[in-house]
Amino acid sequence: MKTFVRRNWFNTLLISLLILSITLLTACDSNANTGGNLPSGAGGKGCTKVGILLPDTNVARWETKDHPMLIQAIKTAMPNAQIDYSNAHDNSDTQLNQAETDLANGDCILVVTAHDSVAAAAIIAKAKARNVPVIAYDRLIQSKDLNYYVSFDNVKVGQIQAQYIADHYQQYQKEGTIPNIVLISGSQTDTNALLFSMGMHSILDPMFANGTLKYISETFTPDWNSTTAQAEMEAALADQHNNIQIAYVANDDMAGKVIEALKAVKLNGKVLVTGQDAGADAVRNILLRQQSMTAYKPIAREAQSVADLVKALSNGSNVNTLTKGVTTSTFDGGNIPSILDSPVTVDRNNINSTVLADHYLVKEEICNGVPAGTAGVC
Repeated sequence: MKTFVRRNWFNTLLISLLILSITLLTACDSNANTGGNLPSGAGGKGCTKVGILLPDTNVARWETKDHPMLIQAIKTAMPNAQIDYSNAHDNSDTQLNQAETDLANGDCILVVTAHDSVAAAAIIAKAKARNVPVIAYDRLIQSKDLNYYVSFDNVKVGQIQAQYIADHYQQYQKEGTIPNIVLISGSQTDTNALLFSMGMHSILDPMFANGTLKYISETFTPDWNSTTAQAEMEAALADQHNNIQIAYVANDDMAGKVIEALKAVKLNGKVLVTGQDAGADAVRNILLRQQSMTAYKPIAREAQSVADLVKALSNGSNVNTLTKGVTTSTFDGGNIPSILDSPVTVDRNNINSTVLADHYLVKEEICNGVPAGTAGVC
């Protein structure tokens, strides 16, 4: 019988802190050896060259949504902007090299979604040496020298996922039994994954403690890899002889593969499955009752916040009107000026009023293969 190593976000947080201290020391040493005579980024003032660095192609949204939306929003805000775009393809060293190339080419504002929230501190050190501000986009970078952070309330993401479980678990409960729940969280090198887990645990831990739900395991999935998530679900099903009623899954791409694991044992549609990002495949699965919900983060709003911040920095304007005094703490004592938007729960009941009303998705994307009239959507 396969056994699971039980982990919790507290242990993961401690591990990340240890890694952080080592990485920051390395980053400082690296910065100390770069020498002087570096060009000045002027703190972004007058800047028209912007570097955008995204982390991977595992998570569909980066290329299908964030990449085009960021470029469009910045170009609309600053028509004269020149944008250098890079994707790290799941490699922190590659992302650092891409940042160094952008800096060498004169990019004077960087927008970075870190592949590794801790390792990316090295990017902050390189940028600081050139007086180039860095905006951490969607994922916090663990450095007190980070300039700005634009994202969603990521603890809230985990909370709304868990609250959906708290509100709907009885629909999946076998009579006279306590529902078994498996937790499939994101990459432990992504600070957001820890925040999602923190928010989820704030809602579900009391339910574990009072016996409402039975905790089986929590796994943190490297690089948010959906194939790995499928293997984690398959192992959980085998370990529990298919006796699982709830799968907390941190994002939609992993949820899609979890559903494949459930299909293999004819449990698809019979297990509550969460997700995040409101991808087209996920919303289609919600319509087909394969997935229960997704946490929708209006990316157009997030991209617009970045564009507003880039424009303010270039103009030398006061950014306090954008950040409104909101800050986010880093592990090393930083308080980063932040713009944080709120996520939205999406299920079969509000697809029309959320992702379709916002033109985030169109019916053709989500209704392929879905019977006409389903949920009043297709």
